[in-house]
Amino acid sequence: MERDKRQGYENCILAFAVMAVSAFLMSFFFDFYFDMNDDTMMRDIMSGVYSGTPDGHNMQTLYPLGALIALCYRIRGSFPWYGSFLFLCQFGCFFLVGVRMCTLTDVLHARIQTRTGDDGAWNTAGDGSGMRLRIAGKLLCLLVLVFFQWGIWLIHMVNVQYTITCGMLVGAAVFLFLTMPGGTFFGKASGTLSVKAFLTGSLPSLLLFLLAFQLRSEMALLTLPFLGLAGLFCWWADRPVFEKKNLCKYGGLLLLLLAGMGISIGADSLAYGGEWKTFRQFFNDRTTVYDFYPEVLTEERFDAELEELGISTGSQILLDNYNFGLDERIDTRMLSNVAAYAREHVGGGRDWGAVFKEKLLLYRYRSFHGSDAPYNLLVILGYGINIISIVILLRRDRVSCFAAAVQLALIFLVRSGLWMFVLMRGRDPERITHPLYLVEFCLLAGVFLRHLRRGMYSVGTALLLICLWGLWKGAPAVSADQAVRLEAGRDWEAIDAYCRAHPDIFYFEDVYSTVAFSGKLLESRENILANYDIAGGWMCKSPLYQEKLAAFDIDVASEALAEGKADFIMSREEESLRGLSWIEVPFAENGVSVYLEKYDEINENYSVYRVIPLSGSGQ
Repeated sequence: MERDKRQGYENCILAFAVMAVSAFLMSFFFDFYFDMNDDTMMRDIMSGVYSGTPDGHNMQTLYPLGALIALCYRIRGSFPWYGSFLFLCQFGCFFLVGVRMCTLTDVLHARIQTRTGDDGAWNTAGDGSGMRLRIAGKLLCLLVLVFFQWGIWLIHMVNVQYTITCGMLVGAAVFLFLTMPGGTFFGKASGTLSVKAFLTGSLPSLLLFLLAFQLRSEMALLTLPFLGLAGLFCWWADRPVFEKKNLCKYGGLLLLLLAGMGISIGADSLAYGGEWKTFRQFFNDRTTVYDFYPEVLTEERFDAELEELGISTGSQILLDNYNFGLDERIDTRMLSNVAAYAREHVGGGRDWGAVFKEKLLLYRYRSFHGSDAPYNLLVILGYGINIISIVILLRRDRVSCFAAAVQLALIFLVRSGLWMFVLMRGRDPERITHPLYLVEFCLLAGVFLRHLRRGMYSVGTALLLICLWGLWKGAPAVSADQAVRLEAGRDWEAIDAYCRAHPDIFYFEDVYSTVAFSGKLLESRENILANYDIAGGWMCKSPLYQEKLAAFDIDVASEALAEGKADFIMSREEESLRGLSWIEVPFAENGVSVYLEKYDEINENYSVYRVIPLSGSGQ
């Protein structure tokens, strides 16, 4: 017991030291950014920049987590709480996996000692060679993990996105659960855990998943089947399967999981009552239209049908370019009608049989070709090492071989179902597919370690080679990406400084002119109410949005523009692509003729316009 405790401290210290060095080197060579402007919007909401008061209603995380981060901002507003939270989650996942890999190294060395009867591997006295050997083995495991960070996951370590972080939390939960001390490792049972010991050992995985569920519930639910398979495999290996103790262990864990998810959803539902409930419907309909049926807004063949739904040309233009905040006519009822029309006439009119065949071919292509490398290569490696392991098992234990083959088949069936679900929906960005690859690889790695007989060094070498190839290909791309972000950051800082230098005017920003903006993850900043907002986006028309406008004596955006209370900011690039006449159409439909007058520039890339009414009424 004393030796186990000492080794536990040793593993934590080693993993922490290695991860700290990795984080330091990353911060030396790169900056840490929020990957998308969605993340910066969430930060601004929770920090109070958006509405003037830190608030947990960010529409992306569940409310309890958002409220907790907002509370931290209330305590000390200048500290980068949200960025630090994501940073700690990501490096914390690697730290926990690193500690577990060190623990597995201890288990493997103990097996070697038992088989050979040699105490030298554990000798901590004398010349200290046993301790050096043990630590060297752990450092090699941690080195592979660091190369994974740099060679495979570097882009997501330095450009942090909360959906990716959610996938990392689930992946760590899956790996930790499959490799729980007291389970089956390297083809041999380590002993049967009591109910209390099992639930205690499962606690890290349980908490990681519940945190992931709080952070991005949709991504957590998408990857939940992989965690379910991990539980099923452990339960099946814990014989006798239907023993009362086993039912208490796995049934109790399932109840804790469901209770945690239920409490989270319940608290979130309570927080999003009243006006927020209406806005959530608006939010969901907006997501349906923009994410799954965008052609309804972008293709001219639907214009007449939208007119019949009561959506004017001006409203269609603003919906198309995402600046729908400039039209008070675009409300929950209108978007609900558009979403219902899209589901019935666009979704219902699709040849789903042909779509399925097309997506099946795409699924096969992405699984084996370079478009998704190196992430798909990881999964191919995972299946490959498990198949080789099964062949090795065939020589010794046909029952174990059959069980391992069934497990591998189940993983493949589940992953195929999840991928087809994602592809059939027509929305498969990297922030969804990359976590899917990661969680699946964590599951395959955990299953492999449970019945490994030999070949660990070969597997480590193969993984290391993939990581080195990924680093060779990925590091220059990350550097180039960060140069672009740095330039976009200068524009954003210039706009922020310009707006704050003119506090008597509110500024609406063209949505597509701001999509490249992303703030630095760990930047300390003054979290005071900003006198600008994008003219659309997923928080537009929310209670917080209305609260923000009210702070500047604005009730309706279009009226504020016409009355001189607000001005409009647009990039030169977007102006050259779309012009400015589109903003005049909704005003004309309300009986007001206007034109836009450019009167200032920001950082040479952005122009500031005021709306000048010519004549009319009805505003």
